[in-house]
Amino acid sequence: MHKQFLILILSIFIYSCDSDIDTGNFVVGSDYLEINNNVILVDTLAVDVSTVQLDSLVTSSQLRITVGSYTDPIFGKVEASSYFQLTGDSYTIASSSDTEASAYVFDSIRMVMKLDKYYYGDTTQVHSFSIHRLQQNVKTSLEDDTFHNDSSLLYDSQSLGTVSYKPKPYSQDSVNVVLSNDFGNALFQKFKGKEITNSDEFIEYFKGFVIKPITGSSSSVMGFSMSSEMRLYYSKASTESESSLTLTFGINDTSKQFNNYTLDKSGTILKDLPTNSELKLASTSTGNKGYVQSGTGVACRIDVPNIKQLKRLYTNGVILSAQLNIKPANGTYSDTYPLPDSLQVFVCDNLNRIKYALTSSSGSTLYAILNTQKDEFNETIGYDLSLGTFLQSELIKENNDKLSLLLVAPTINKGVNRLVLADQKTTVNKLKLKLYYISY
Repeated sequence: MHKQFLILILSIFIYSCDSDIDTGNFVVGSDYLEINNNVILVDTLAVDVSTVQLDSLVTSSQLRITVGSYTDPIFGKVEASSYFQLTGDSYTIASSSDTEASAYVFDSIRMVMKLDKYYYGDTTQVHSFSIHRLQQNVKTSLEDDTFHNDSSLLYDSQSLGTVSYKPKPYSQDSVNVVLSNDFGNALFQKFKGKEITNSDEFIEYFKGFVIKPITGSSSSVMGFSMSSEMRLYYSKASTESESSLTLTFGINDTSKQFNNYTLDKSGTILKDLPTNSELKLASTSTGNKGYVQSGTGVACRIDVPNIKQLKRLYTNGVILSAQLNIKPANGTYSDTYPLPDSLQVFVCDNLNRIKYALTSSSGSTLYAILNTQKDEFNETIGYDLSLGTFLQSELIKENNDKLSLLLVAPTINKGVNRLVLADQKTTVNKLKLKLYYISY
């Protein structure tokens, strides 16, 4: 009777775990469900939290232009700039002969920046940026032809155009930046004189733009679409018509666009974060918290250093499931700095080198999912992550090469979203790890 009751309880437990979206549990056969087997809840394992600075992140081909700056009350001064190359569909003005071409004159030139609805920071304040001409071709020296968050190119210090506006990311379609007439007319004359007739000649003359935030005049980072374009307007001088003709130039090769992100941590709690990606900064040195920020490569590292102690306590056994609940620290998030709906999770080695994405036993990718409901202790919302498969693999590993987990924001390559997470030693909203272990 007792055996049947135990089997019933375990069956209910296993069924409830399998009904989750993705628990990472192991399949437990009937051989384990003997009367002398024990299911043990372990909730006292130490979990170490730290912050690391990842190596440079690939920011080319991410399909978003990010521009802006703001001073984060926790992380410091954040800045995003974007570099890109432009090419046109046509380099010929509307004329059938050289004689007719001489009748056309330059009108104006502007950059039309189309918003893609991404923003971060305080959009109630004015957002300002300037556009500069590149002195170098948008060409990388890396073998994989990528640009990273710390990549940059030489550019003219004098801007070709600036703009200041109140961001309305959900109701505003685009931001128009009027560019220098001297720049526009010089370019038009190249087309008119047929000195530029194809993309190679165009890029040789005009290598591209960098868009830089105007420091002190912005409180947010805005996202712009890859459909943003430069428009050159011209018309016939001899006609009274007010209509202009247009040559357009867009970002037709997304690998020739990348974003640069910088973070000045001076005077912040992260001021001692090692720039060496192989090192880490323990949460005990940062107010019992771990930190995450997209773009700049700040990530939160999770370690369960004593997992193999289970084998010392129970020689034979299997982890049925393990659930990590890690909570955002009180007072660190708001409408201006919202919580992401999920976090990406990577497995890394002791030197913080990413090995692969965390997966369940079935091979599906696992995420830390934001749970907006308060728990049984009436504490704040948190992120739930299933670690059964990962911890079981660490438990049975024969060598002592321990693996860790890295939590990063889902927009790690193309945004500046950030998050502060509490560890086990904080006074409220403590990190919790619950592990179910069956010994036999």
